[in-house]
Amino acid sequence: MASQAGFDPTTQTGFDATTLERFADLLIGFGANVQSGQIVAIGGEIGKEEAVRALADSAYRHGARFVDATYFDLHVKRSRILHAAEDTLDFVPSWYGERILELGAQRCARVSLSGPVAPGLLDDLDPARAGRDQLPFVRESGRVVNDATTNWSIGPCPSRPWAALVHPGLGEDEALARLVGELTHVLRLDEDDPVAAWRARSDALVAAARRITEPRFDALRFTGPGTDLTVGLLSSSRFMAARFETVEGVRHMPNVPSEEIFTTPDPRRADGVVRATKPLSIGGSIIRGLEVEFQGGRAVRIDADENAEVLRGYAAKDDGAARLGEVALVDREGRIGKLGTTFFDTLLDENAASHVALGSAYAMCLDDEADHSRMNESQIHVDFMIGSDEVAVDGLAANGSSVPLLRGGAWQV
Repeated sequence: MASQAGFDPTTQTGFDATTLERFADLLIGFGANVQSGQIVAIGGEIGKEEAVRALADSAYRHGARFVDATYFDLHVKRSRILHAAEDTLDFVPSWYGERILELGAQRCARVSLSGPVAPGLLDDLDPARAGRDQLPFVRESGRVVNDATTNWSIGPCPSRPWAALVHPGLGEDEALARLVGELTHVLRLDEDDPVAAWRARSDALVAAARRITEPRFDALRFTGPGTDLTVGLLSSSRFMAARFETVEGVRHMPNVPSEEIFTTPDPRRADGVVRATKPLSIGGSIIRGLEVEFQGGRAVRIDADENAEVLRGYAAKDDGAARLGEVALVDREGRIGKLGTTFFDTLLDENAASHVALGSAYAMCLDDEADHSRMNESQIHVDFMIGSDEVAVDGLAANGSSVPLLRGGAWQV
């Protein structure tokens, strides 16, 4: 195993020292594009210390003034869900949100690590109670994203527990090696110049976003096994790829990897039934067999084979939580979908398949400020995957005409 390129079974992540450094430099130098003199906030969970330290080292090598590393402990969250009073489960201390807003005010950089480190830890708990506690997500995160006050990025960190979840039929070392190999590939760390490879891919995604925006469709329609969903768009909805720019002009790539183009839908217009094509991992719980019915823009029914109550809890958080804040399209040219692996990690799975999100919307996807008051607002943002090669996507014009957009995962425009 140790001879495999990029893999070292003796490390916490499974990355060898060279690959871990390249991973950190990709997230810090390209993803978040950390600037000299910036404060850099790095977030991870207990079990990801090795990767957090590599990110901190890279941040200082890129000129960071200070690195603020924070860790979230899912075991502490489990204790809260088990024992805390019912009416306290959605309480969040004010300084959690104040910290995020201050990171924006001081034009800091933010880097986070995805990937479960304790899969199944909350599975035996009451899903309704688990759905009340949405940490580590805090609502102020959406505000700094829409205000474009921080340059930020999220990347996947491998671990043995995650590898066992993704590849349960393999031995511990073999599963970790497989996951490390897959992540090395989808992150393009197997390229001589990963940054150049990502720039080329993001250029292609930006071009696709322009092509899909140009006709100014009135709505998108998804049809496939168990799915017939129409999602309305606002008059100035513009598709974007995950290449952002801050108010200070710092260009960054929030998700590494990213294979999507996305926009802000009309929260009043979503109708039909949609069946998730991949499991959803949220707040430490895994939701399988998800099916959601929309009427007049609102999710009126949320069912699942497992843990439906978790998502119902999120959708009941506020008035906008049961409405859509994002619709995204993913083609088959990305590296994630081609693997055929379910990662049980939204960062990766949403970039393998077209998806929608309940909750807060992105103002940056609206060309007309008059539409800002019409976009969805919520304390949550939860993506779930609805696309596959079997799901067709069409653009609908206001006059009722239809244009094929995706067939078999391939662009038709």
